[in-house]
Amino acid sequence: MPRILAFVMDSAGVGALPDANAYHDSSNANTLGNVAERLGGLALPNFERLGLGHVTGMRGLSPSNAPAASVGRLRERSKGKDTITGHWEMAGVITEVPFPTYPDGFPPEVVERFTAICGKPPLGNVPASGTDIIAELGEEHQRTGRPILYTSADSVFQVAAHEATVPLPTLYGWCERARAMLVPPHEVNRVIARPFTGTPGNYARTANRRDYAIPPPPTVLDRLERSGVPVHAVGKICDIYSGHGIASSVRVADNGEAVDRALDLAEATDHGLVFVNLNDFDTKFGHRRDVRGYGDALARLDARLPELIARVRPGDALIFTADHGCDPTQPGTDHTREYVPYLEYGPGPGRELGVIEGLGYVGERIEALLGTGGR
Repeated sequence: MPRILAFVMDSAGVGALPDANAYHDSSNANTLGNVAERLGGLALPNFERLGLGHVTGMRGLSPSNAPAASVGRLRERSKGKDTITGHWEMAGVITEVPFPTYPDGFPPEVVERFTAICGKPPLGNVPASGTDIIAELGEEHQRTGRPILYTSADSVFQVAAHEATVPLPTLYGWCERARAMLVPPHEVNRVIARPFTGTPGNYARTANRRDYAIPPPPTVLDRLERSGVPVHAVGKICDIYSGHGIASSVRVADNGEAVDRALDLAEATDHGLVFVNLNDFDTKFGHRRDVRGYGDALARLDARLPELIARVRPGDALIFTADHGCDPTQPGTDHTREYVPYLEYGPGPGRELGVIEGLGYVGERIEALLGTGGR
């Protein structure tokens, strides 16, 4: 019975989509290519062998040898460049109408309703980098107990609070009630609890983040569940799909722990899908425009590939893809509208797939490999 290990390298785009300008992104955006170029080249021997250099030009990776994996670029069909939109499309859901965004902050009626939930008016209410706004407003938040509310270019309602000032159950309760409160026309796709610790000038976000997404329409994960195929989620996958079709879920602190848990699940699973989000690329390095950190994270993942490949039995598959871009060489701190990579190591010889229409190819291949449909 086959197993699939599917990793979403959150934000690992491989070149601007033709409509990037409509999303205020440069046609030169290329998260992986530009990181490699800016650093003077990357040494990723295992990704190179799989064929990542065939997907996009990456200084230090040769495309000359035949890829060990089937490799291509996926062109997003949905309207958006965020986590929910990308992950949902992987599972067969096309977002035709973009979720609402708030470049000027949330309107008074939304803020008033959130104030009623918390009992205190929020600080902030602006688009911002999470680390920056915590550094700016964290001390006042601790002094007053007022939550920090912010958003981004994505459809998100983010609430930050110090764990010593607002207990985690209270923060989660605020966000759960905000999720219920945010109905059309203000139905953002995610409410995110962003707890942090530390002291003024030395604040740090913790691993206790929680995402409250709107429930998706029926997806590939639901079909797998109905077919008796278990889906084991690692990282924020369960939150992204609101638990739909998920048999088990484990939260992780970083990419390294995510790979550890995936390996554990591979050992314990005879049949099914281990679905992993590697969030560090996006949150810790892409949004923070940390080119060196992004490159180092790629190298750390590359060093783990032999362990993952060793778990691939006959009939199994190891998949790497992404949900959007977040090019750290570009201005600002937001996602970038890009193609995403697709690497599938497993049954059959490696080959070049070219450009494939739609991130839904990921879900289709998962179903095909698991024998429940797809292509």
